[in-house]
Amino acid sequence: MTRLLAVIERDLRRFIRNPIVIIASVVMPIVYLVILGNSFQGELKNLPLAVVDLDNGHYSERIVELLHAIEAGPKTFKMYHLSDQGSSLKGLKEGIFKAVLIIPPDFSKDVIHGKSGELGLFLDNAESISANSIRSGISGALADIKREFLSVREERTKPILREIELYKKIDYDQTLIPGVVIMAIFLGAMTTGVFNIVMDKFLGIDESHFLTPLTKFDIVMGLIVSGLIITIIIAIFVLFFSSLITGIYLWEVLTFSSLTMIILITILSTLGLLGLMFVVMGRASHPRVVGVLGGFLNVIFFFPSGAIYPTDSFPNWLKIFSSINPETYSVHALRTILFKTTNIKALTGDLVFLSIFAIITITIATITFKREL
Repeated sequence: MTRLLAVIERDLRRFIRNPIVIIASVVMPIVYLVILGNSFQGELKNLPLAVVDLDNGHYSERIVELLHAIEAGPKTFKMYHLSDQGSSLKGLKEGIFKAVLIIPPDFSKDVIHGKSGELGLFLDNAESISANSIRSGISGALADIKREFLSVREERTKPILREIELYKKIDYDQTLIPGVVIMAIFLGAMTTGVFNIVMDKFLGIDESHFLTPLTKFDIVMGLIVSGLIITIIIAIFVLFFSSLITGIYLWEVLTFSSLTMIILITILSTLGLLGLMFVVMGRASHPRVVGVLGGFLNVIFFFPSGAIYPTDSFPNWLKIFSSINPETYSVHALRTILFKTTNIKALTGDLVFLSIFAIITITIATITFKREL
């Protein structure tokens, strides 16, 4: 019994002496609740919808009123009124809007004369959840507009919604590929790089570094480069097999330039996350800390990245965090390359942010790394 109590006491003392684990055990479940609870909002909200009213007649105004009612009630979308079709479609391609509704000239005139007025709905179907929500919201609004019509012409004057998907048909499981690749990069960054330093400290062999002329820069960059090589290989394998599973054949959809851009995005994402791991875990001395912090970081970076759920529906405070989350830009860049276009202009913001983030984290990691007992 005495020996049993001694073992219990020793383990309790070891746990109490590790404040990071104690704090993590209390705080992280609460953070998970806040992050996950606000990342999955059920029905989507505040999806940006551009409306181009070229008619300005009675029934086009009625449609706009019904859409504003949805904007004020369920808040499925947030409306932006534009006067030019070209600028609205450009905004759709650049990701500013999730859909564009165009009310053509003479729409009200056609309805009054008993014709079926046609509306054009352009959808960014690269994010199928957003597209389906906007489609349902607008269809519901058009169903209510019939109450304004004369009953004898109700069937003849029912508006027709012509849907135009901006990109080829994309299934929901295919839209998850960018997120899966980014998760693979995160796991690769967590299990390479600084993890080797933590294991060396845990095993007591890190002191051998003190007998060499290696500088802090040599140690940090050496581990980052090795982690980069391993993680890129992992990410490429994950991309290849996940594409096959979901029915996308990369050799048919990717050109040399788009493949180059995917590798570049992977490199920048990996460098940024490897540097971040060094900053967060550079002083850790036990692999348990890596496991706890790694799981925590995975949740708070992955779910608010837009990999699974559109960031437009997040509460404002989570949108702010999403705007500085490196995985948000990685997911957006990969989704753009795989499903939209390889136009460098569409990726400029992502490339700039990921580059700056990588430089900052690696610089901080080198400065703060402790090459001493």
